[in-house]
Amino acid sequence: MAKKKESTLINMLLALFVITAVSGGLLGLVYGFTKDAIAEVDLKKNQAAIQAVLPLEGEITYQADTLSYTDAGVTLTFPCNLAYDANGNFLGAAIKTSEGGFGGKIDMMVGFLADGTIKGTSVLSHSETPGLGANMTGPFKDQFVDKNPATYRLTVKKDGGDVDAITAATITSRAFSKAVNKAYNAFEANKAQFMKGGTDHE
Repeated sequence: MAKKKESTLINMLLALFVITAVSGGLLGLVYGFTKDAIAEVDLKKNQAAIQAVLPLEGEITYQADTLSYTDAGVTLTFPCNLAYDANGNFLGAAIKTSEGGFGGKIDMMVGFLADGTIKGTSVLSHSETPGLGANMTGPFKDQFVDKNPATYRLTVKKDGGDVDAITAATITSRAFSKAVNKAYNAFEANKAQFMKGGTDHE
């Protein structure tokens, strides 16, 4: 009787191993077929976001980079694209940033002109509540456009800032504002390097 139980257990373990191996192989195969398509979609989404937050005219060269600054002893890093004209003059930066909202992480891109003025914002992904926090993708975000954080306080009015919060979604409004502020801090901390031009920037 004991041998039968032992045999059944071994068979179950073998079956589980085979199922796991086959499932893993299939997942790997699917990933192999779809990773290029996914990467292409992500690239197009990123390019569209850059154009949305930093619409510029003329012959523009975009240079991918990573910015960083230290806040309260913690080093934060931000992927970005720096824009230069045909003469190597710095025009602006599209910076990826994020912050925890009510429903999870809010991923954004913020565009800054050379003087630090916000040109545009774009929410890349979020899990905020439909009809409440999700409204940050509507008119709420327009109040940041053409504002310079040197004088425009990137906190909600309830906290002493200049940002009109979304009704019944203060947490989302705070997170959005904080994400923009972090991008601006990264911009300010690195702007001396931007001015060196696209060919000299490291």
